[in-house]
Amino acid sequence: MQHSSALPQIGPYDDAPVLAALPDLPANPPADVTDPAIPAYLEQHYWWAYVRPWAVRVFERPWLVNLILWGWYAPLRDAALAALGPLLPGKTIQIACCYGSLTPMLAERIGRCGGSFDVIDVAPAQLDNLASKLGHGHRARLMRRDSTNLGLPDASYDRALLFFLMHEQPREARARTLAEAFRVVKPGGKIVIVDFGKPAWWHPLRYIWLPVLRVLEPFAPDLWRHEIEEWIPAAHKNGIRVKRSFFGGFYQKIVVQV
Repeated sequence: MQHSSALPQIGPYDDAPVLAALPDLPANPPADVTDPAIPAYLEQHYWWAYVRPWAVRVFERPWLVNLILWGWYAPLRDAALAALGPLLPGKTIQIACCYGSLTPMLAERIGRCGGSFDVIDVAPAQLDNLASKLGHGHRARLMRRDSTNLGLPDASYDRALLFFLMHEQPREARARTLAEAFRVVKPGGKIVIVDFGKPAWWHPLRYIWLPVLRVLEPFAPDLWRHEIEEWIPAAHKNGIRVKRSFFGGFYQKIVVQV
């Protein structure tokens, strides 16, 4: 990646050029913000899928990502992009990396409008993988941050995306992540959440997939028993503008105006 002296240096992922002015960052943020430890739940339950570099190499395959989502990766990716909108000037943040082509497509859309794009993740392997996917000279700023403690200024982004993050977090972390998302997005801005939902009673995967989730993704069943709205800060629950289900309720998209 090319170095730009105009950008504040926060870590090894923060030196990519951008088109628009980025949010100012707090002076001398503490080390636990800029160099966070891998959360215990992530290391314990998801080391095999997200944390280890070899795991990233295994899962960063379009056919495998699509298979894991039962053939629904492209429709869900496109639904997220549609919810964000065709024109994305200003400042966008994606909270947590994800496998597949979503982030490169989003970066390209933002770049066409001269906007700026930040992506945060707590796992170095994920940020390295994303930098590789974006390619040389990309216009995103990649930051190693914990989603529950972003260390970014209040009301500094126009929109935020959380794509299949909620189901990976225990309840307290999920609530704190959403609180941080709403804190950093400006009033009038938009937050888009795409994740698992509660399958209809007749859905065959309701009975086949739940035992698998309990073993491999132990926090995901929360989204079968509770609505994501339960973790949205109380002051913003009335801001929900879109709630749409996909694949018989197996997946959901929520759009909230801040």
